[in-house]
Amino acid sequence: MVLESLSTPEKAEKKPYELFFLGAMYAAIAIFLSVWVFREESSIIMILLTVISCVPLLYNTMRFEEEKDISIVNERLLIKEHAKALIFFMSLFIGFVISFSAAFIMLPQDLVQENLFDAQLNTIRTINSNVAGESTSTILNPLNTRLFTQILSNNLKVLIFCIFFSFFYGAGAIFILTWNASVISAAIGSFFRTNISTYASALGFTKAAGYFHIYSISLLRYFLHGIPEILGYFIGGLAGGIISVAVIRHDFGSKLFKHVIRDSFSLIFLAVLTLAIAAVLEVFVTPLFF
Repeated sequence: MVLESLSTPEKAEKKPYELFFLGAMYAAIAIFLSVWVFREESSIIMILLTVISCVPLLYNTMRFEEEKDISIVNERLLIKEHAKALIFFMSLFIGFVISFSAAFIMLPQDLVQENLFDAQLNTIRTINSNVAGESTSTILNPLNTRLFTQILSNNLKVLIFCIFFSFFYGAGAIFILTWNASVISAAIGSFFRTNISTYASALGFTKAAGYFHIYSISLLRYFLHGIPEILGYFIGGLAGGIISVAVIRHDFGSKLFKHVIRDSFSLIFLAVLTLAIAAVLEVFVTPLFF
């Protein structure tokens, strides 16, 4: 009751930056409780505890956004209004990533690898094995096109899951997105731990400022394509949630219901476009810098 009362959709849209700190706090509390009480299963329990703290806010946001669909007819203005919710969703997500990645970096390695991020590291190993041998040396390389198709296909599958989870479970998409935040954080933490000695010796870092610099490089490595990718998932989850609320509130075939469905499909199209941009960045841009 305490955590869920800290914010409302109206307050979050006015001060979205506060959701960054709220997300970081939600994740930090979940990490502490999962390690303290459920150490052996902490890699999943920390996700569930983080999700539980967010569900009331996410569900109320879905209802709030559906009300906008009813009162606002202009499609461009409606998308602009939905963007307010998407901004604070992303702030919440970034807060998750900062807390999860900081825990990965600062906690003992055996705790991180064997308990807290065990499932996430297994997922990363599976992903890496699936793309092993793919080349990203030149933009015109046909292997790049195949990798782009594979990544976009996987992203669209996750988008479908987000839409259906939101439709059937209201704010259910937050589970998938929190899981993705933990996987990205594990990747960021692994990149940091693997490359810290290399960057430190090459750039001459000997003080704490150097570690923050390397951490920022680790974040940039995955945020460059990860931010638009997660934004696409949030857009899809928002669309699914709006449809879910509309089904409960309105008769099928009514004018209001058709308007809500039309707006939701516009959001889904925008989500697909955003994921395509994210896939382009991941395959053709990120490898140029990292």
